[in-house]
Parts: sequence; structure tokens; C-alpha cells
Amino acid sequence: MLDGRYRDRKYLSKYDLSIDLFDRFELKVSDVFPIRNVFVLSTDKGDKVLKRIDYSLEDLEFVNTAITYISNHFDRVLQLIETKDKKVYTEWKNDIYCIMDLVPGRECDFDNPIDLCIASKGLSQLHKASLGFKPDNPKKYTAGKSIESYNRRIKEMGIFRSIANMHEYKSEFDKIFLKNIDTHLEDMKRSVKILEDSEILELCKEKDKVVICHNDLAYHNILINNDEAYFIDFDFAIVDLKVHDLCNFINKAIKNTAFDIDKAKAILSDYCKNNPLDERELKVLYGMLTFPEDFYSISRDYYTRRKDWEEEVFLDRLIKKVSFKEDREEFLESFEKNILW
Repeated sequence: MLDGRYRDRKYLSKYDLSIDLFDRFELKVSDVFPIRNVFVLSTDKGDKVLKRIDYSLEDLEFVNTAITYISNHFDRVLQLIETKDKKVYTEWKNDIYCIMDLVPGRECDFDNPIDLCIASKGLSQLHKASLGFKPDNPKKYTAGKSIESYNRRIKEMGIFRSIANMHEYKSEFDKIFLKNIDTHLEDMKRSVKILEDSEILELCKEKDKVVICHNDLAYHNILINNDEAYFIDFDFAIVDLKVHDLCNFINKAIKNTAFDIDKAKAILSDYCKNNPLDERELKVLYGMLTFPEDFYSISRDYYTRRKDWEEEVFLDRLIKKVSFKEDREEFLESFEKNILW
């Protein structure tokens, strides 16, 4: 938690909290305070959220268009507030800022079965509301590209291995990474094989299987209010198969509870009450879950220095992720026996 607060504080220091900035959104602000990597504003028009955008305007347009589309049938997503000149953002001192309404709620507790049920049902409703959406931004349409993406990541892992081996004085991270890379590469290749043997490409041609995927379903991006789930922070949203989002959700919900298969079963059961999945989708989901996303992501972030973290943070996270190996294997075996067949 300390490293999280440090990173947020470092990111928040880049904000410029100016009255002139707030005026562009026609807001009079009486107080500000930080939550994670945003600021909450007390204004004359209610509580708002100020967010500094660190991606392109093209990507922001996709996010806004996707949220607007969803909100036509599902009102538990945060829409962006317009400025005086009718834009959903403003450029201020070489940065881009957006403002949204604040949802009064608490972060979803993945250890609470009631919260997990509410979130699963909410996700199924969100996906239904997004059916038929066609993005103008082609790079955000990733349906049918999972095999290509996983193969690219396998090649990246080979590059990371070469970097680690080149180090004359290997860090503790290098040593643990090199000790564990082979078994994780086997899982990656197995994931690709499962997907190649599935009907993933056929599913991508069926309109009721492809949706807007939130793609970052961490507990803090799902707020619970009056027994309903609200979804925030669509920064990483894409258009893909429903099971892509479910894989993301299940991985985040179970990784801190020894990869509990019962929790995954509960998620799928509650989701399918409103939005059924067929056997073909479950096989694709199994293939996606087989890919060791956590090990790949921490390795990528370390060897590409994609994250501005201290060495100890990288090491602690790697140690935690490799310690899950046996739990993951048991989970996947149980998924195959009890859910897939």
C-alpha cells in the first residue's frame, strides 16, 4: 500500500489546480482533496472528479463515445462534463483535463460475496448495453487478436530473458525472473494452443459476443451504491469478446484469495443470469485465463521501465506473483474439470 500511495502522490504533483482551469468547466470550487490519482472537487454544482489525462485525444474521444453509447441503456457509468466551448476536455499548460460527477459509493470488496455478486450482475448489464457499438478508432477493436497478442508477448519474454542474462551483476529480480520464466512460457504457449483449437474467430463474427470491455476491472474501478455497481475509469477500454473482460475481472477478483475456483464460479453464475455464455465462449475464457498475465506484466514493466517504481516494489510484486504458481495450476485444473466440461 505504501508504494501505491507514493506513486499516487508523485502523479498528483503534476496537476495544476487553478481557478482559471475550473472556470472553463463553469465551476466554482470551494475545496479539493486527492483520492488515488484524481482530485475530488467540492463545487457549486455538487462534488466532481478532476482527472488529468495522460493519453491521446483520439483515445479520449473513443472513451467518451463508448461511455455515451453505454449510458443510453445503462446509467451507472460516469459521463464527462462539457466545458464552456462544449468539449469534454480542456487543454491546460500542456496537459489535458476532464471533469466528471462524483458517484457516492464505496469501492467494491472482492472478498465480500454480496459485492462480488452485485459487480458480476452489473458487468453483465454493462456488456448488454454496449452491444452493437462500432469504434471509429480501429486500434481499439481487438476482437480476434488475442492469439496474435499472446504470441507477441511470448517473443517479448525472450527479449526480457536476454536482457536479464546480459547483466553481469544480476539483480534479485533477474535471478527470480530467470528461475521462473520457463514454466510461465509453457503456460503462455499452452494458452495460445487452447485458443487456436477454440472457435474464437467465429465468436468474433457474432454480434452478441462482442462488447465494449472495461479492461481494468480492479476493485477500485467498481463502486457499490444502493446495492448497484457503478463502473468508472474506462481509460483502457477496448471492443472485444465478453470473455476478455470476464478474464480480466476473474483474475483480479481471485488473485489475492489463492485463486479460489468457487469465487470464479460465483462470478460466472451471477453474470450468466442476465447474459449467458455458451461452451465456445467458456473455452476461450479458459484459454485466456491460462495466460499468466501477472507474470508477464511485472516482467514487461521491469525490463522496459514502463513503471516509475523503486526496485523493491518490482521485487516484492514479482515474488508475490511467482508464489501464486501452484494455486493458479490448481485453479485451471478445476476450471477445466468443473466449468469447461
